Amino acid sequence: METIKINEIFYSIQGESSYVGQPTVFIRTSGCHLRCTYCDTTYAYNDGKLLSVDEIIKSVAQHKTRYVCVTGGEPLLQKHIYILMKKLCDEDYIVSLETSGDIDCAKVDPRVKKIIDVKTPDSGEAGKFSEKNLPVNLKNDVKTEYKFVICSKEDFSWAEEFSTRHDLFRFNTVLYSPSFSKINEKWLAETILSKNSKARLQLQLHKYIWNPHTTGV
Repeated sequence: METIKINEIFYSIQGESSYVGQPTVFIRTSGCHLRCTYCDTTYAYNDGKLLSVDEIIKSVAQHKTRYVCVTGGEPLLQKHIYILMKKLCDEDYIVSLETSGDIDCAKVDPRVKKIIDVKTPDSGEAGKFSEKNLPVNLKNDVKTEYKFVICSKEDFSWAEEFSTRHDLFRFNTVLYSPSFSKINEKWLAETILSKNSKARLQLQLHKYIWNPHTTGV
């Protein structure tokens, strides 16, 4: 049986990528081999239960949306995740994948939008990016988006140099996201403008929506 260790499946608003704002079913897998300083899902490192691919798809179908995000943890650590994403695409879902970038994405169904998180120096996991996931090796797949979590001025400069050197801006969407509660969003917006960066500012929308300090209507 094709099984995947799943931490949670839930329905929410997509807070990241070019699909931001879309009602989405999130499939969060268990297990991650990295330990980023800004990780907000440490509970997914180990906790979870085995579900069959068919059970997962049945759970997704309970929600009336075409958008599905496969996230983690690191989904590509589990061999049957590729089958799941293919079957979701076959069922006419619009599928995105959140992945750390150090595992080759070549086997991911080409219909899936890949959101590749390039680890900056302040992530604590710099150097873990696989060059197999550069645009030239993914045949300039425009569906691929590259995300940088910016934790400092140094991270911004590093992300600009990396993106320029590898020609990320030419074909792909490049997302700069301020490390939540660590970097001022306005500072990052102003820096993008002042440096004439071609990156797209990305806030983690879901964290603002579900922030316990916000008030109701």
